[in-house]
Order: sequence, then C-alpha cells, then structure tokens
Amino acid sequence: MKKYLVINGVNLNMLGVREPEIYGGDTLKDLEDRLVKKADKLGVSVDFFQSNFEGEIVEKIQTALGSYDGIIINPGAFTHYSYAIRDAFGSVKLPVIEVHISNIHKREEFRHTSVIVPECIGQICGLGFKGYELALEALTCITE
Repeated sequence: MKKYLVINGVNLNMLGVREPEIYGGDTLKDLEDRLVKKADKLGVSVDFFQSNFEGEIVEKIQTALGSYDGIIINPGAFTHYSYAIRDAFGSVKLPVIEVHISNIHKREEFRHTSVIVPECIGQICGLGFKGYELALEALTCITE
C-alpha cells in the first residue's frame, strides 16, 4: 500500500482560530480526518506531522526517505524563506506537492514567492482543504 506524509508548518496548528476569514473555521484535526477518509477511498495511507520549528520539519523530511512514497506540504510562512526545507527536499528526491489553503498569489507581495516549489512536482493554492485532497489524488497517480 502506498504511504504518504502530510506536513503542515508554522501556525497551521492554529487553523480554526487564526484568521478564519482567510483560512476558514475548520481545524487541523478536521483536515486530517478529511484526508484519512480520502486516503481510504484511494486505497492509500497517510501520516501527519505539524511543527512550528523549521529544523523539526527538515528532520521529518529526511526520515521520510524509504518510508513514504511522496509528501504533501503546507510550509506556512516557511514557504517564502526556508532554504533549509527546500534543500531537505532536494536531498530525499521524493515527489512533493506544495499546498496552500489561501491563494498566496492574491495576498501580500512577500507571499507570492515560494523558495520551496522548485523542488516540488506542483503547487496547489486557493482551494482550501480541497487542495490537500487534490494533492493526494495527484500523488497516487504519479507514484503508481
């Protein structure tokens, strides 16, 4: 059975509380429950990891090699400046899809650039939690 890792970065533990007009009222747990249901329908499994610490995310990416078939990541603000996370993806060479709940290209200028996306096979943004489901579907097709 294919196995995927979903990483959520800085401040995503505050979903449901933080700026609900941008991110909605659902929590990180709601997102995880939704993805488990989607994974069951696709016949794959998912594990979840969230951290507000860049180094912990880097270590999780490094340990994914040999354990997972692909990674979905919402790096949060790390998207825009974490070369450490980018380099970790470059090291493990797993298929990665970057996801954002909001459309980062319609927000503040600094959010328009991702330093991580060059190491990804794609980016989905602006589709809310549905973006994570689409990323999971895409990974299952790509890693067949």
